[in-house]
Amino acid sequence: MARGRLRIYLGAAPGVGKTYAMLGEAHRRAARGTDVVIALVEDHGRARTAELVAGLETVPRRPVEYRGARFTEMDLDAVLARRPEVALVDELAHTNVPGGRHAKRWEDVEVLLAAGIDVVSTVNIQHLESLGDVVEGITGVRQRETVPDEVVRRADQIELVDMSPQALRRRLAHGNVYPPDRADAALSHYFRPGNLTALRELALLWTADRVDEYLQRYRTEQGIAATWQARERIVVGLTGGPEGGTLIRRAARIAARGSGSELLAVHIVRPEGPGVLAAPGELAAQRRLVEELGGTYHAVLAEDVPAGLLDFARGVNATQLVVGISRRRAWRSLLDPGVGATVIRESGDVDVHVVTHEHAARGRPGLPGRLPVKLGRLRTVAGWLLGCIGPVLLTLLLLALGPGVGLPTAVLLFLTLTVGAALVGGVFPAIASALVGSLLLNYYFAPPTHTFTITDRANILALGVFVGVGIAVASVVDLAARRSQQAARSRAEAETLAFLAGSALRGQDGPEDLLERVRETFQMESVALLERPGDRGPWQTRAAVGHRPAGRPEDATVDVPVGDRLALVLTGRVLPAGDRRVLGAFAAQAVAVLERKRLAEEAAEARRLADSNRIRTALLAAVSHDLRTPLAGIKAAVTSLRSEDVAWSPEDEAELLEGIEEGADRLNQLINNLLDMSRLQTGSVNPLQRDVDLDEVVPLALAGVPAGTVRLDVPEDLPLVRADAGLLERVVANLVENAVKYSPPDLQVTVRADALRLPGGDRVELRVVDRGPGVPEEARERIFAPFQRHGDAPRGNGVGLGLAVARGFAEAMGGRLTAEDTPGGGLTMVVALPAAARTAHEAPAPSASTP
Repeated sequence: MARGRLRIYLGAAPGVGKTYAMLGEAHRRAARGTDVVIALVEDHGRARTAELVAGLETVPRRPVEYRGARFTEMDLDAVLARRPEVALVDELAHTNVPGGRHAKRWEDVEVLLAAGIDVVSTVNIQHLESLGDVVEGITGVRQRETVPDEVVRRADQIELVDMSPQALRRRLAHGNVYPPDRADAALSHYFRPGNLTALRELALLWTADRVDEYLQRYRTEQGIAATWQARERIVVGLTGGPEGGTLIRRAARIAARGSGSELLAVHIVRPEGPGVLAAPGELAAQRRLVEELGGTYHAVLAEDVPAGLLDFARGVNATQLVVGISRRRAWRSLLDPGVGATVIRESGDVDVHVVTHEHAARGRPGLPGRLPVKLGRLRTVAGWLLGCIGPVLLTLLLLALGPGVGLPTAVLLFLTLTVGAALVGGVFPAIASALVGSLLLNYYFAPPTHTFTITDRANILALGVFVGVGIAVASVVDLAARRSQQAARSRAEAETLAFLAGSALRGQDGPEDLLERVRETFQMESVALLERPGDRGPWQTRAAVGHRPAGRPEDATVDVPVGDRLALVLTGRVLPAGDRRVLGAFAAQAVAVLERKRLAEEAAEARRLADSNRIRTALLAAVSHDLRTPLAGIKAAVTSLRSEDVAWSPEDEAELLEGIEEGADRLNQLINNLLDMSRLQTGSVNPLQRDVDLDEVVPLALAGVPAGTVRLDVPEDLPLVRADAGLLERVVANLVENAVKYSPPDLQVTVRADALRLPGGDRVELRVVDRGPGVPEEARERIFAPFQRHGDAPRGNGVGLGLAVARGFAEAMGGRLTAEDTPGGGLTMVVALPAAARTAHEAPAPSASTP
């Protein structure tokens, strides 16, 4: 059966028109032939809302009595039986009157959706669970009725019903929201203009986040890389230089201009070549500044800084990019336009802000020049052209100057050209330049000219020195560039590793967070950390991020083993060998984070054991009194009976024997509860599940209570339940004993059972109802904790284990035990158990041959 679809009308405050909009949609659907019913709609006495209700079919509500008052709630079973196509359920966060199937209305809605019924509902922004503290800080009112955010986020459609604060206040003043006697108080308190404006902003921002989730998912599914300027995201590029703080603050001011804007700072780490070297201290300070201003910090590995910046900006769907004016000297722009100019030229649909700062055009003291050995195609071609064609052009230029240019001058000029070829294209273009230059010098400038014959030995020596010096200079330049490259790469690797290691050591990131940083840094599709129990065992995924992570090392693009049982696997592009060395360090960090996670789990287990020890200590303290009391009574009665000085009458003997029996029963019950609690604590309760008839088990559980104190209401046609008969008897006995203890002597405890048919499977609920003082809602969970007595229960009435044992046994059988208010006063314990596959009245009749 397909799950129903949920549509929610979200408002900033009561009275904006959510219910009216929902009813209007219902009329439109009904006009198109859709089967629409009103499961529950609150018109709150508003005439225009009541007019829209009148034209739709309404499922009658279920009357509920609670504490002497009469209420009505949505009749969930009636709606399920009616089974419309669409059901209207108003006020999703409403708390149901105790006595119904669920405590919250959104739980009823979940049942309708599971049954395949579409639901249209309403909710105000202040009822979202995550915003409770925020709303209380704004309005001074704590919302008691809330709905989990995830319930609303899972809705198939969310429509914001918006209204300006002024219009809503006019609606209140006209009596269209509350009666006139309540309108003035509402306008002067909750519905103040400032409150409404803040709530409206909350609703708009929350809805914008939801819309952004839809947009990101759609862009990912459709493979859309272009920027859609649906929301302002400002990316600021950081080099690690002193200008970073200025750029971050400028970007933060841009982000502050629009509500909901996001600030993202990114530092591009170049794996090859020195590039722009960052100061680790500056980067750490800039990261803290970004986080203080509400932004996020990212480190990305890319060979080309402008391309890396733009790729990151487009990847996060950024609308604006903030970069600083280059710190390089102005003359260097003639050779290389720089990051800012390149970003502006290639930005496309991303707006670029170039921010000036006090360090602009002052150079980068202490930083080496850009001398990468691994050159791109353009630099390689330029180097060969300079090495092969440059000498020819230089020769033509010198010949044009006339015969005044001598061989020494020509040699120096050709040597300069060779050094230039080495700087641009590396060692091989420089060697080519030296060889071609030596031939041209010999032919055109060494007498006799226009021949390769050299008569002067000095000229032969000069040409030889030129070739040797040219090749030596090229080699030295290449070696220096290699050393510079290695140092820059090591520094880039150290920066990245220090950044990741710092996060790991501070305990800020879990395994998934660290893997996400690895994926982001190396621009991979997915990253996973795999582990196997043995050398040949199957691989298991311990942590993974990204789209379709590999489940085995052989399925990944990059595999980095960590020992025999762990592996870091990446899917995406093929990485060079140098990056694999960095990945090895990343893998070690991931293993450390995984180990820290395991240690945290072990610490949690240690805390659990400490709690168990605490319970044992409490146990000893409790039983030291509760065991002594019945033992003292038994001892006194036995001593009296054995006394030879007193002649006891039969009535006195019977009374003393009765006291012994009562004390023994109390000791037996106490010891049984202690043993049961010990079994639950050690996890040694193994229920023997079978089909059980409540009509057989419940009467046995009532044997320990006085006759006439319990009224039993278990229908004969009740379905069988799947449970352990012995454990179920203990559960019911503990609950009944506790109810009798707190009920007034003249009022009976009721034990009632009902069958519920739900889409997820039938269920049987056993209710133990007392008319005692009840338990406040905030204390209902505490009464199930071990060694807890409610109220002023005297010592000697048990150690407070009965309810704890009952809940433990119920959960061990796959059921649950909860506490509810009894309408009219008191407490109701509800034991919910799964119904058996076949009920008692559905069992086949015995055949004639059956003995």
